[in-house]
Amino acid sequence: MKLFSTSSRGGRIGSIAAIATAVALAATGCAATNGDGSGDGGDSAGTIAFLPKQLNNPYTDVVLGGGEEGASAIGYDSEVLGPLEASASAQIPFIEQATQQGTNVIVIAANDPDAVGPALQTAREAGAKIVAFDSDTNPDYRDIFISQVVAKDVALIQLEIISEQIGGAGEIAILSATATATNQNEWIKFMEEELESNPDYAEIKLVAKVYGDDDADKSFQETQGLLSSYPDLAGIISPTTVGIAAAAKYISTSNYKGQVALTGLGLPNEMREFVKDGTVQEFALWDPAQLGYVAAFAGKALVDGTITGAEGDTFDAGDMGEITVGENGVAIVGPPTRFNADNIDEYDF
Repeated sequence: MKLFSTSSRGGRIGSIAAIATAVALAATGCAATNGDGSGDGGDSAGTIAFLPKQLNNPYTDVVLGGGEEGASAIGYDSEVLGPLEASASAQIPFIEQATQQGTNVIVIAANDPDAVGPALQTAREAGAKIVAFDSDTNPDYRDIFISQVVAKDVALIQLEIISEQIGGAGEIAILSATATATNQNEWIKFMEEELESNPDYAEIKLVAKVYGDDDADKSFQETQGLLSSYPDLAGIISPTTVGIAAAAKYISTSNYKGQVALTGLGLPNEMREFVKDGTVQEFALWDPAQLGYVAAFAGKALVDGTITGAEGDTFDAGDMGEITVGENGVAIVGPPTRFNADNIDEYDF
């Protein structure tokens, strides 16, 4: 199920515009809520702060658009806080800010599973509920994790696509985000295990893993470096929307176009031109807005006491229906989608 169908994208565009305003407020030291959590625009059921890995990231904008829509649906005031760079410790001051403001729910995509731990623990002791989404914290530091999909499925679909594109044989490399990103490392671990154990991939060799730190310029340079260092490279997997777009940009104007396959996790709107010009045949992703939307409802359920984040808990997630919490406090939103020239124009995010 897609939460935001093509016909409802106008609502999302409005949401993202609202998030941009909130980001501007946060960047100038202002807050969308008062210190007592009452908000500037009148009474609300509570307050929720979204802390992405970094601001000014197109993928993050879509996630936050869904989060803002979810917060509105549950009657909570919301704000966006976060760093401009995705480093391990950069989120800590913003967690502290949300704690000082008395925020009811902190929703965080962790740049590092442990670095944010002490600050999150302080926030919990002050009464905040902690919802991790997109990239998990150490489970000791949060109440629930809203995951895009089953992590192994994310890894397998990317391997399936690259194998199809290189004919099941050849050298491949991975262009990741940060070296400490929980989600990236989990996907890469599953890819490595599958490459080692699945006979279908016996002739595929992973020759390099590099990190673009979710920075477009660095990811562009890392792509250039991979192709220079490995002249026999057959394909690149980039499980990060910033990385795959930067890699596609480089390959699209180089002699490697049509020679080196590229897949990974991308946003349809960013990747459309590269699919249509033949740089990229196929890539995958889920609807990122669903993560933010479901995270808001999970936060409210935690505040209301209807769930604790224990396995078997269920909570209402508005248009997404009932969500069940699985093992280790992980709630899965939905399966990934494969995007290619046949279907990419059906999606607008």
